[in-house]
Amino acid sequence: MASGPVLRTIQAVLQREMVRNFLGEFMSTYIMMVFGLGSVAHMVLGDQKLGSYLGVNLGFGFGVTMGVHVAGGISGAHMNAAVTFTNCALGRMPWKKFPVYVLGQFLGSFSAAATTYLLFYGAIDHFAHGVLLVTGPRATANIFATYLPEHMTLWRGFLDEVFLTGLLQLCIFAITDKNNSPALQGTEALVIGILVCVIGISLGMNSGYAINPSRDLPPRFFTFIAGWGIPVFSVGDNWWWVPVVAPILGAYIGGIVYVGLIHSSIPQDPQRLENSAAGDGKITVSPKDPLNPVSSTPAFVQPGPPLSGSLPLERF
Repeated sequence: MASGPVLRTIQAVLQREMVRNFLGEFMSTYIMMVFGLGSVAHMVLGDQKLGSYLGVNLGFGFGVTMGVHVAGGISGAHMNAAVTFTNCALGRMPWKKFPVYVLGQFLGSFSAAATTYLLFYGAIDHFAHGVLLVTGPRATANIFATYLPEHMTLWRGFLDEVFLTGLLQLCIFAITDKNNSPALQGTEALVIGILVCVIGISLGMNSGYAINPSRDLPPRFFTFIAGWGIPVFSVGDNWWWVPVVAPILGAYIGGIVYVGLIHSSIPQDPQRLENSAAGDGKITVSPKDPLNPVSSTPAFVQPGPPLSGSLPLERF
């Protein structure tokens, strides 16, 4: 039978690094976006009865956590083109992987938008009375992509996205930096999910905190195709390009700030204090740990690997 060689060929293809990276980013982004967009659908379509803004933050935050668990060991589960760009720009990942990662993220996000639309089609049709609107009290396009509120201008929204994505990238570097004070082994996914949730809870109201081109642009394209039309790109003074450009700039700035101001100042060699016997027989005692006066054991700075180039990320 020919099925044996075919299966072996498929298996060999799936074992290729670029293919694994693509599939890892596709699946992790899909998982993150299905949970995230589903939580937004509950808030918009449920009239605050089935969902809430807190629910949206939890949906995206724990969606990120699940995405990291799905592919963190395969591709790093960036789930964010801005995070991927920063890793490449800072030399932590080769540029040849950039299009592979971004393609996987975009297709995963687009597929998640299509899945969400199919799952909530009846509710969307009922809520909007059969009309697909981008603005107004019956708007449903905001289930899939971010749109500026009335109190924000285009450029204030741009600066907001730059700042929030900078915080995201800086904190991701800190969480995964083995030379600093990283998250406990095995908790990185949860901590990064909490980070996304905290950004949304504390700073998300101004621009919807897309902080991720892969989160915003593919679902926006889906709504354009599915019937919402050209307004998904034109409303808000053509807001659509801001969640694409601003997060990339912000992540790069946040990465440079962490690497330049924090990571570079961390001692790279362990500081060892050795007990030594003096010539007169007296023993020199090591100083106590200032954080634990009861102990007479010095607090050593443990060596660790450089900041990982395979970093998870975010949402949203």
